[in-house]
Order: sequence, then structure tokens, then C-alpha cells
Amino acid sequence: MLKAQSEANPVKAEAGQKTFQLVNPDFMTSPHTGMTRKHWKDAAHYLLTGAFSYVKTLDDPMVFPKQPGKSYPRDGVHTNTEMLEGLCRTLFMAVPLLKENPNLEINGIKVAEYYRHQLVRLSDPTSPTYVKPRSSNGGPSQILVEFGGLAVSLFYVPEVLWAPLTPTQKETLAKTMLSYGDGPTIASNWRFFNIFVMSFFKEQGYRVNEKLMLEYVDKSLEQYRGQGWYNDSPAYDYYSMWAFQMYGPLWSEFFGKKHYPEYAAKFMANFKEVNDNYPYLFGRDGKMIMWGRSIAYRFAAAVPFPLMGLAQEPGTNYGWMRRIASGSMLQFLQNPDFMAPDNIPTLGFYGAFEPAVQIYSARASVFWMGKAFLGLIVPEGNPFWTEKENEGAWEKELDKGKVYNKFQEGSKILITDYPNIGAAEVRAWCHETVAKDWQLFRSTENYNRLSYNSAFPWQADGKNGEVAMNYVFKNKKNEWEALRLYTFKKFEDGIYYRDVVLETSDNIKLNLADITLPNGILRIDRNISTEASQVRLGHYALPQKNGPIKEQSRKVKGHQVRIIDNGEYQLAMVSLTGWDGMETVKATGLHPVSQESSVINATGSFQPQQQAEVYATLMLWKKSGEKWTDDELVPVKKLEHSAKDKTVTVAFRKGEKKLVRFE
Repeated sequence: MLKAQSEANPVKAEAGQKTFQLVNPDFMTSPHTGMTRKHWKDAAHYLLTGAFSYVKTLDDPMVFPKQPGKSYPRDGVHTNTEMLEGLCRTLFMAVPLLKENPNLEINGIKVAEYYRHQLVRLSDPTSPTYVKPRSSNGGPSQILVEFGGLAVSLFYVPEVLWAPLTPTQKETLAKTMLSYGDGPTIASNWRFFNIFVMSFFKEQGYRVNEKLMLEYVDKSLEQYRGQGWYNDSPAYDYYSMWAFQMYGPLWSEFFGKKHYPEYAAKFMANFKEVNDNYPYLFGRDGKMIMWGRSIAYRFAAAVPFPLMGLAQEPGTNYGWMRRIASGSMLQFLQNPDFMAPDNIPTLGFYGAFEPAVQIYSARASVFWMGKAFLGLIVPEGNPFWTEKENEGAWEKELDKGKVYNKFQEGSKILITDYPNIGAAEVRAWCHETVAKDWQLFRSTENYNRLSYNSAFPWQADGKNGEVAMNYVFKNKKNEWEALRLYTFKKFEDGIYYRDVVLETSDNIKLNLADITLPNGILRIDRNISTEASQVRLGHYALPQKNGPIKEQSRKVKGHQVRIIDNGEYQLAMVSLTGWDGMETVKATGLHPVSQESSVINATGSFQPQQQAEVYATLMLWKKSGEKWTDDELVPVKKLEHSAKDKTVTVAFRKGEKKLVRFE
């Protein structure tokens, strides 16, 4: 076994290499990002160069320093599974480059020769990277995941990675990979790992378990819920879109159209529906929302956009699709915290951020983001690369001063766009107890926020009740407990309804109603608990940027208003009814963007009464430097609560009315 490299002495990045540099940007073709297909290849090369800084000889495995924290290997001893991740995941950056330049060298290493050598070593019992074939009673594992990814890469450049191997080497590798592919899996996007392994070897003339392969194809298609979204059993997150909507089209392109055209047609029909809503999940500048597990894979979420170049769906705005994908890529590649001094991207969102890390990740796991570069399968002359970059709907249909909601009936996902600040927001599934969440991610902040916004990455909860974009209650253990057991009710008249109950007490429950506004959110929530408790509600949090976050308190039209400003954005919280007070809470080490952050919390002490307590709260935002009018801070003129009818009538100052109907 290899001992982990000392975290105290990481490999130093070359001077000037820490942040990706755009060389000769093309602002004629891409006026917003400067990125063309060549720059995508440059980005793949940049990431691959960092990985190859750990390779001095063909025998050296792709193994990187462990990031302190919950990622594996927790004992600091590198394992063959971790090395397999490094090998298979870095290949996603390598295969598009090898397709066009099979003689590629990095750091004096012939890249194609290195990967072929390492593939052979997977079957060598004397190698530290040796992978045993799956035992007859072996279950699904991380090895299956990596072999699924490897099969995708083999499909991409078989002439470079597969054809040069000897018949014996091929036979041995096929036996090992098929032992995992022809086996059990997890009822989620994992089925594609089996599908790709079996499909690749069938294409190469091997006998495979075709019955099982097609069973997994059928079950994958059964997970489709419409509007581009698959259910990832049980969650909805980026996997529900980018994973399914990358695997389906690639499988169809590599294999399905030739062997199973009907299945390929179904996957491609589902893929064509991505166009209608997924682009709206990204900010005007292409920024993706920090949402769901495996967020360290970052811009892998953008891979469906280049693959639209394969679908050739009439009416596709390829210039907008490329603007989103390139913008999402640059969101991370040009963030100074993304690449650690050891040449490997952090496990986190920008810098290392432990609350967003899952126990199934190792340091090499980050290179799953390299799947974005599989979009380079789309050739140079394709309209995805040639159409002039534009901002699509943000230019033509999303007007400032308004708010836009897109509701997906099948998945119950609500996507909201805010033209005033160019941000996107999402509300989606969360219903997982901590008690049953042995991997500790589906019950956490990765999923349990009331909403997620591209401008305001989520802040982790603190032990002292610090909370952002959620409610916390003081439970029987005298600990602050966040809500996570949500049940979607309906989306009606622009209002998104959910019910929620506290995991540790069925007596604490709320009816929730979200009303999106041009500058934020109006929450109308009924506390229908039968148990007394202390309660807090948090706005989005702001990271400290340049200097301390400014705070101010105002009284506007009889209501308490709190505002915080970090020089980029300002957030305002307004208590309309139900709350005892508000406070600005400073936090350290809870935010993914900076060590110091601030959030406004509304506070209350609930006592069961004859009728439900209504919490009416405005959570507003503007860019820093913009002035607030009183009507912007308090756009609500009057609230009328009917306990009998379970309704709240909201009268806005501009004359509009909303009837919130809890049923």
C-alpha cells in the first residue's frame, strides 16, 4: 500500500499555473466567455497536467494527496479503488485530446502509452492497482462505477486505448470488467455503469449478459419523469439531469443506434426535452447552483449542452447553450480557490468545503467533472461550436422587473429566474431522515434548503442555530434541528406549496408557501405544531469578500427590516408577521466561498394556540450599490389570515392580490 503524501508538504503548483488562463480568447465567436472548442481542449489539458504532475514513470498510479476530512481513505493509506478512480476519471480529460492527438505527451510521459500500461496493470496481481474480478456474491461497488466510466472512455477512443492491446491483455481486462458489469447494481444512474461495460464488450465481439443489459436499459428509461428529468431513486438533483442526459445520448451514439435503434430513439426523445428548462437552471453568466450531492463534480453538470450538438434538434440556441457550458466551466477554473497548491482541484465547491463532501469521495473523485469534456465528441464544425455566443432567454424573454417560474409536473421541480440580478433558483425533493441516512448526504444541507440560488451558495448550519434558507427548531435534546421531511403539495397561481414535519417530533409541523418576487421571496408559512418550541428562519447567507460585511436596521411602514451588504450583493429580511425579532448572525467556517460570512435570522418562540401561527417573511436581494425604495422593501400592503378557511390573502401595493390556500 502507498502511504498518503503529507498534507503539510503538498506538491507546489508551477508559478502562474494555479488558475486556468485563457490564451488568445475569441471574443468574436464567444463575446461573453472568449471560449471556443480549442479553449475547452486547453482546459482539459490544464486539469490533466495537474494530475500528471504525480506521474514520473509508466508504473506510477494516479494517486493524489488526501484532503483532510471525511473523504476516503480515512486512514491515509491509498487503496487500489482510489487509484482506479484516479486512472478512470482523469481519462475523461485525456480521451478527447488523444482522439485528436494520439501522441500527446505531458510532463515527458506519453499519455496513451501510460493509460494502456495502467489498464494492463489492473489485471496484474503484483501491481498495487490490481483489481480482483468480482466474486460470485459480490455486490455493487465503487469499482463498478469506475469501470462504467472506463467503458465510456474505451468507446470514445478504442483505436488508442483498446486496439493496441494484445489478445491476452484484452481477454484479461474484459474478464475483470465484465465480472462487475454483469452483476448487481444500485437502482439509480448506476445502472448505466453496467450498461456501458456490457455494451462495450458486446461491440468488441464478446459474449455478454444481454438479457441483464436490456433489463437495466428498460429500468433506466422507466425512471424518466418528463421535461428532461429522471428520478435518481429517490432524489432529484444534477444526476437526474446531467448523468442520465449524458449517458443516454452517448450510449445511443456509441452503441444504441446501431444495435438497439428503438431504445436509442427513446433516450434521444427524452434528451430533446432538456432544452425547455435545464438552461434556465443556470444564471445569466452560466453559473451553476450549488445543489445536491457530489457537488465537487462541478461543471460536469454542463455536459448535456454540448451533446445537444449531437441531437441537432431544430430551434436549439447553440450560442446560448455554449455560453452556459463555458460560463459554468470558467466559474470554477478561474476561481483562485478551485485548484489547490498541490495541482489537484479541491473537494468542495470553490475551495475545500467539508460540509459538501461525501464519504464515498476520494481526492481523485473531483475528476468526474471531466465528463464535461466528453462533449468534445461534437466535431469542430458543429453549430454548438460555431454559433455566436449569446445569453438566450436572458436577452429576449426574461425582462427586468419581473420574475419567471418554470414548474416541472413530473419531478415537481420549480426553476425560477430573477432577471434583476441574473440569478437562477431551484426548489426540489427532500425527504430523508438522518436516522436512515447512513451516508449522511440526502438529509443534509445538500438537499434540505428551502431553495437554492446561483448567486448565493448554501451555508452549512451551525450548532448555535445559525441557519441559511431553512427553519431550525430547538428539539428535545436541546439541539437546533433543521427541517428535511418535506412533502410537495401543489404549484398553483405562482405559489409553491409544501408541508414539512420535524424528524424528531411529529408534533412540530408547518404548511409552507413560497411566492417568488422580482427581488426575492415572500414566505407565507403556517406553524401548525402542537408542541412549544424555539424557532429560527434564515435568509441566504453572504460570504465576506473585501472587508467586513455591512449591516443596517430600519423600520419601514411599521415593519422591522435588516440588510447586509458584502460589496457584491445586499440581502434584506423583513418580518411582516409572526416573528419576535431578527438578528444578523456571523459565522466562521460554514460558508463555501469564504471563512467569514453573515446571515439574517428571524427568531421566534412558538406556543400552541387555538389557531396556527402565520410567519410572513420577505427575503429580498439587490446588487450592492443599488438603492432600496420603501415599496421594494415592503411590497405587501395587507395580510388577512382566515384560520377557518386555511387561507392567507396577500394584497400587494401595486394592486395585485394572491390567495394562499393551504389544504
